Amino acid sequence: MPVFLTMSSRIVYNNYMGLNCLTVELSAGLELQFQLLDNPLTHLWLDRMALRDQYPLDHPSRFYGFDSRETEIARATTMIQQCIATINAHRPTIDRPFTNVFDQDYLNYLHNVFERCHGLLDKQDHEYWNTAPESVQRALAELNIAVHRCETVSGSNRPRFVCTWFGLPKTQTVTSDMMHQYGTLNPPFGSVCLNYVEIGKTLEDLTVDNDKYISDEAFLPFNHYSADFVVRFYEDSSSLVAERLEKMQQYYTAHQEFFHEQGYEYFPNARLLPYRFPVAQLIETQSRPQLLETIQTQQHITRVSLT
Repeated sequence: MPVFLTMSSRIVYNNYMGLNCLTVELSAGLELQFQLLDNPLTHLWLDRMALRDQYPLDHPSRFYGFDSRETEIARATTMIQQCIATINAHRPTIDRPFTNVFDQDYLNYLHNVFERCHGLLDKQDHEYWNTAPESVQRALAELNIAVHRCETVSGSNRPRFVCTWFGLPKTQTVTSDMMHQYGTLNPPFGSVCLNYVEIGKTLEDLTVDNDKYISDEAFLPFNHYSADFVVRFYEDSSSLVAERLEKMQQYYTAHQEFFHEQGYEYFPNARLLPYRFPVAQLIETQSRPQLLETIQTQQHITRVSLT
């Protein structure tokens, strides 16, 4: 047992000694099974997973990259237009007309609207949020998902799905030591990884988005974690990973003063690197092309269980 685990973490480890499998059931009965990894991050994640049934599974059709490019574009366009219409029907807030899913500047603008009106992770106190009806609050929360759906259209060859539980508190944090020890820059096909739960953007996001609307406080490296997870059905090439790191290094250098003010005096830093944090691995029972074709027809989660 690593020395940096707390006493509560040791209790978690003992409580979950008997668990070894995560099962995700899709709409037509397909069961995807994943072997739990035996590491401290998994044990801490299982602690949060024990709370998931107290909260609704949020947006159970959050699948990306399984369909054709045209279908992905149409789905993203419809979702973002519906969110904008619901928000503006309550109170005109988004004053720029929708352009297309590839307009990164417009997506950055919408993400800023979301950040301001929804509030950051621990500052959900904006007047708009507090006075909006539940349907508008939901549309505002889903605006963030819609923006990210648009952003992933260009990466439609990176199929994945995300499980989140609406309202489950994001109070637990990952230490830098654990990030270094258990993070990876390129998880294998079929990895279940902790989902980024901050309301903001990482250095990787800033590098890709070139966001001129984001506020200083909305730069938020990976810190908190929850039960939320993402399942990746792809693996990046080593050249793509190297290119990503190089571009992040360049962005960091170009904005070095800002990052120094935020307390990040060098790159790489554990909290700046694009680490992913695997907690389980797919048990493969069929060919990967066949699996992807099957998931394409069942893009809705009906049950998440641990055994």
